[in-house]
Amino acid sequence: MRNETEPAAERSARRVTIDPEGPVLMDGPVEVRMPDGTTARSDRFMVALCTCRRSRRYPWCDTSHRRRTRGED
Repeated sequence: MRNETEPAAERSARRVTIDPEGPVLMDGPVEVRMPDGTTARSDRFMVALCTCRRSRRYPWCDTSHRRRTRGED
């Protein structure tokens, strides 16, 4: 993860793709700081972050959003 004290011009940008019907896709590796203070890390080249909160592997997407449409919540 990036160093907060590093000048903005020296940080490398990460690509994020937002899919309204699925997860947020990010170029990896990534670290996700969870609300409880723990950190989840993935070293994959592409990471899918869950936005529906149905994933059994949260914060990572496990395609649970495909089982039901968002209107059925």
